[in-house]
Amino acid sequence: MRTYRELFRTPEFTPLFLASAAQVAAQTVSGLALSTLVHRATGSALLSALAMFGPALAQVVGATTLLSAADRLPPRAAMTGLAVLFGLGTAVQAVPGLPVWAVFAVLAVLGVLASLGGGVRYGLLHEIVAKDGYLLGRSLLNTSVGVTQICGFGLGGVLVATVSPRGTLLTGAALYVAAAAVARFGLARRPPRAAGRASVATTWRDNARLWSSRPRRYVYLALWVPNGLIVGCESLFVPYAPQDAGPLFASAAAGMLAGDILTGRFLPTRWRRGLAAPLLVLLAAPYALLALRPPLPAAVAAVALSALGYSASLLLQERLMALTPDELSGHALGLHTSGMLTMQGVGAALAGTAAELTSPATAMAVMATASVAVTLALSRGLSRGERKRAVARPPAGRRATRRHVRR
Repeated sequence: MRTYRELFRTPEFTPLFLASAAQVAAQTVSGLALSTLVHRATGSALLSALAMFGPALAQVVGATTLLSAADRLPPRAAMTGLAVLFGLGTAVQAVPGLPVWAVFAVLAVLGVLASLGGGVRYGLLHEIVAKDGYLLGRSLLNTSVGVTQICGFGLGGVLVATVSPRGTLLTGAALYVAAAAVARFGLARRPPRAAGRASVATTWRDNARLWSSRPRRYVYLALWVPNGLIVGCESLFVPYAPQDAGPLFASAAAGMLAGDILTGRFLPTRWRRGLAAPLLVLLAAPYALLALRPPLPAAVAAVALSALGYSASLLLQERLMALTPDELSGHALGLHTSGMLTMQGVGAALAGTAAELTSPATAMAVMATASVAVTLALSRGLSRGERKRAVARPPAGRRATRRHVRR
């Protein structure tokens, strides 16, 4: 599978794509509205950052309790039910006079439930497309995330300014309901990928099995930590530039979109090995410029350049799937998503704390420096794992035969 056209000709990919896009739009619009609402109510950079990215902290709870259900629930029912719950939770947050602590309580519940959503959605993608089409499929889903976030942050900024943050939250709730409808009526009924009951014990056992492999550990850490620290930088856009946060968020989404298209669609296979670490360095380095408080056009350009580095996630996910048995694919991808979002919440909390003690610009520089340091520490282990995989590959003729059989 080599082209986006082939993906859309694949049964069930289009409704999965549309449901995912609607959910991202809902999350984008409601996140910006809630961050603005909390910042207006409290004036706190920390609480504003946590309002947008804090729910990810609750992902660690779901990852240790619910994640085994990602492969043990019917995918269509799980996607539909989760979207409905997210819509209800977002509507509750729009209730006038709701205390800030209640807003964060709802966010925590939604964060726990969200830990299951990534595993269900990307495990279903792994079923729908051919195995060699996962990178292209995930690239296209990520591309839709970039486009949707660009439009969502633009629309969210307009709605917050012209309607109200609470009205914008209700718009997000409606988008979640739309995502539920697309999943329910567009996807086919499929059985769970794995047998047995979902339980906390099963979740722990499968987590331990995935974490027991040293190459997988390096991949997981590279997927989680550098990304989370840079999202901490993004969580400070509202206090960094209260009137211009929308363009900064949109430029980050545009850069991510461009990176995913270049990496997922045009990057030759032979160039993928060893490119993840340089992309992660690119993800962090441009934020050093923001510490100098440049004019808005320069800040927007730096953020867009940085976001190209998010495409490292595609290469690392492809490596993760090569290291994971099929019956754990949903769990493995769910653990990736939950760990990544948890680290994004940690990054937001760390960045918000640093901004309270110094300034948003200084905090961004600190977080970017930490991200580069972590990437450099992990790069040797990643390259060692890649060399081992290359040695283990069978001769070219044998590989070609197996690929032909899969087709």
